[in-house]
Amino acid sequence: MTKVLTIVLFTGLLINSCSSEDSSPTSGTPIGGGNTGTPTNNYTDAQLIEMVQKDALKYFWDYAESGSKLARERYHTDNPSQDANIVTTGGSGFGLMTILVGIKNGYISRGEAVSRLTTSLNFLQNANRFHGAWPHWINGTNGQVVPFSQKDNGGDLVETSFLAQGLICVREYFKNSSDASELAISQKADALWKGIEWNWYTQNPAAPNMLTWHWSPNYDWQMNMPLRGFDETLITYIMAAASPNYSIDKPVYQQGWARSGSIKNTGSQFGLPVVVNHNVANGTVGPMFWSHYSFLGLDPRGLSDEYVNYGDATTNHAKIMYQYCVANPKGWQGYNSKSWGLTASYSRNPSTGGDDYAAHQPNNDLGIISPTAALSSMPYTPTESMNMLRFLYNENYNKYVGVAGPYDAYSVHYNWVIPRYLAIDQGTIAPMVENYKSQFLWQLFMNAPDIKQGLIKLGFHSTQYGF
Repeated sequence: MTKVLTIVLFTGLLINSCSSEDSSPTSGTPIGGGNTGTPTNNYTDAQLIEMVQKDALKYFWDYAESGSKLARERYHTDNPSQDANIVTTGGSGFGLMTILVGIKNGYISRGEAVSRLTTSLNFLQNANRFHGAWPHWINGTNGQVVPFSQKDNGGDLVETSFLAQGLICVREYFKNSSDASELAISQKADALWKGIEWNWYTQNPAAPNMLTWHWSPNYDWQMNMPLRGFDETLITYIMAAASPNYSIDKPVYQQGWARSGSIKNTGSQFGLPVVVNHNVANGTVGPMFWSHYSFLGLDPRGLSDEYVNYGDATTNHAKIMYQYCVANPKGWQGYNSKSWGLTASYSRNPSTGGDDYAAHQPNNDLGIISPTAALSSMPYTPTESMNMLRFLYNENYNKYVGVAGPYDAYSVHYNWVIPRYLAIDQGTIAPMVENYKSQFLWQLFMNAPDIKQGLIKLGFHSTQYGF
């Protein structure tokens, strides 16, 4: 069971909490206005791709946390002040990559982006760290840990790995610049990444010789969540192996992530090999974010270790999810070839009809579609994901698209949509769409010398990158 599945209740309670802090958009050039479309539009595919990338960028630009310029955990258009200064570590890593996409495509000026990134990396340098790992949540006003739960008040290695993936991309993007400010960003990103003590997180006595998600100065290893595949934590092992100062050895990967080989799955769903054993019951597939978070920088195409081909695993995950939604075994209204995709997102409480949070997947299908599931799968399912993008922007723009892109979740069946955003959901859209377009972030990350060395250390081979 992954972390997102264990925190549903806690996060659901937080959704209903309130903050009195102001959260007006941060200073800087706005990327654009809000929802101005008509009920039926006729945008071309190229226009749609540009629109959704620009819109997703707004979350990390127009609605960034005001002090750190990093990603707020959430932004609610129906309650903008909620959690205004809660910075999310993993979502901020996705935000770094989203900003790079914005620079590359000319959506934001390079100079203003460099200024923003300088502020953010300086904040991260001074924020609380626990053996080099940042906590899940950080107070954007002072850099102090904000407990995610009582015992989750220390280092969060998985969220840190999502951030580190972004730091590597930032470092690589600016490393050959002749501009002093840009070169300083690259050097700062490198120093931050090199300070993460990955091997410290192998010392959980209840899970020896594998990585563990959390460590707390107050509660030690009591959260006790060892990292085993397949879920969103592959990138954590990759980053840990690539570390020049605090690296893990291959047996940690084999025993932890690969489960000594039992990560392999020889079964199939809808005629498609599942390839990996997902951390769910009954041999089904998990939520789509499991094939997104690790792969914003890590290119799964032709990437394999001694157990699994990750190009097949991620692509088939998306195709199985699509086929499941089209088959629609529970008979939900609105599931079809252009409205599909289950992942962790805001949700509708099936008992009360109120707002909730859930890890939607075939064995937890509540009739809720999360747009990021299909949109962030564009490298895997380009035709099916474009169908979803047309459905949102050409057919239902006024209903399902707001100030920072597609809302987090909707249900045709219940005539329900939540006008809210989560950093971890918006943050995968622009990077994965860009990887579909140009392989931009994949090439930055995979060509980083320390990343390539870490992958080779764990026994990986890549047909795309020649190792």
